Amino acid sequence: MAETIDIEKVAQRLGIPFQAEIDDSKVNGSLVNRVPLNFARNNLLLPLHEEQGRIVAASADPTNLLAVDEMAGLFSLPISIVAVPRPVLLDAVNRLYSRLSGSAQEVVEELEGEELSTLATSFNEPRDLMELTDEAPVIRLLNSILFQAVKERASDIHIEPFERELEVRFRIDGLLYKMLSPPKVIQEALTSRVKIMAGLNIAEKRLPQDGRIRVKVAGRDVDIRVSLIPTFFGERVVLRILDKQRGVLSLKEIGLSDKNDLLMERLLARTSGIILVTGPTGSGKTTTLYAALSQINSPEKNIITVEDPIEYQLKGVGQIQVNPKIELTFANGLRSILRQDPDIVMIGEIRDAETAEIAMQASLTGHLVLSTLHTNDAATAVTRLVDMGIEPFMVASSLSAVLAQRLVRVICPHCKESYTPDRRYPGIELPPLLYRGRGCEKCFNLGTIGRVGIYELLPIDAELCSMIIRQSSSGAIKEYAVSKGMRTLREDGLDKAAQGITTIEEVLRVTQDDYADLSL
Repeated sequence: MAETIDIEKVAQRLGIPFQAEIDDSKVNGSLVNRVPLNFARNNLLLPLHEEQGRIVAASADPTNLLAVDEMAGLFSLPISIVAVPRPVLLDAVNRLYSRLSGSAQEVVEELEGEELSTLATSFNEPRDLMELTDEAPVIRLLNSILFQAVKERASDIHIEPFERELEVRFRIDGLLYKMLSPPKVIQEALTSRVKIMAGLNIAEKRLPQDGRIRVKVAGRDVDIRVSLIPTFFGERVVLRILDKQRGVLSLKEIGLSDKNDLLMERLLARTSGIILVTGPTGSGKTTTLYAALSQINSPEKNIITVEDPIEYQLKGVGQIQVNPKIELTFANGLRSILRQDPDIVMIGEIRDAETAEIAMQASLTGHLVLSTLHTNDAATAVTRLVDMGIEPFMVASSLSAVLAQRLVRVICPHCKESYTPDRRYPGIELPPLLYRGRGCEKCFNLGTIGRVGIYELLPIDAELCSMIIRQSSSGAIKEYAVSKGMRTLREDGLDKAAQGITTIEEVLRVTQDDYADLSL
């Protein structure tokens, strides 16, 4: 907002028009095509259309007269400037140039008549994928797949070989969608291309391989974790996208309610104890840990993490990457961290009793410890620690709280509509109005855009300590916590459905494991 106000003031001072948005339908693609991507991005200058013998161009830096003169020379026409906010111009550049470079499906169509045996060639520098439009077809195909995945907010890309076809699917907001089917004949070339980019052994096709790719997509640094496994019909590839530009969210932004946000603030203000975040794979546990660390990070505190992998670099935080090949495990890394005089320790995951015991001991000796555990709800995490062989008294003494979570898809704000529910669900009281997304261009006709967390936060009080020592069941622990005001995962989700954040179907989908008796 401040940037919009600033550029608007500049426009007023210079006596030029200002507009808050760029309408793609009014942009002449042939003009854009004549301007190099780097020029448009570096000079914040984009041609829009021709009007009365002049080129109308959008600029987020109207004082850059040299760039304006250069564009005038390129078109041999005078330039009329329209001022726009910088984020608006950069978004338009990314959108418009991505269309000009072609979709992955268009590249697939171009492959039909190509010589496919020698298409996977070297790729050394992390150049911007939008600029690589003249490379060999398989290179352009993979680049287009990566670009399209980032543009559509995919978290994973699956390249899957079958008997007669090759399939590419994207995981968007937790669900897989089929995107395209390249010719089966390019399977090995495409897989080899991935291996080259990740620095893996091209000749090895019998063993699983893991690697990492670092590229630029529309000016954004993107890290990609690569996993290949041999299957009956060839190597299967999964690419996990870690978009550095998304940054670290705050606790409020990840979806904590006001009550849980306040309680988490109090828990994170402690100087000792262990806080566990639980949930299945892909439920956003690491994002929550990063949000917690960003909230308590300050120059007065020494924060060290041990992770597998390091997904985002946190300023002022010492981060250790687990490497089992050299015996740098979570447990060994944690032992070393405790000799570094830390105030706060984050462990990516408690996978075994050894790591759990060291974490518990650290939390009892003046360290605040944050970690994750794979359990379905908060109460089960307590009994899981005991089942791992940790003494109940140690769990009771060290555990401060457990935060269980899931991710639900958020209704697209551009096509959200209300409706009166005509279906009843056993044991659930629905509000008179619910919400859903119709599907539109902004959300790629999915009706949802992005995800947010639903949570249940279980703080450990004196009575719960006694129950842990008595080895009470997870059911009894949950019943007591609910009686003390804990909102369950489903209740928090239903609150968000009533607020129009997500749909009732989405809440039931992600919590059905906890309510297996409910017929959906």
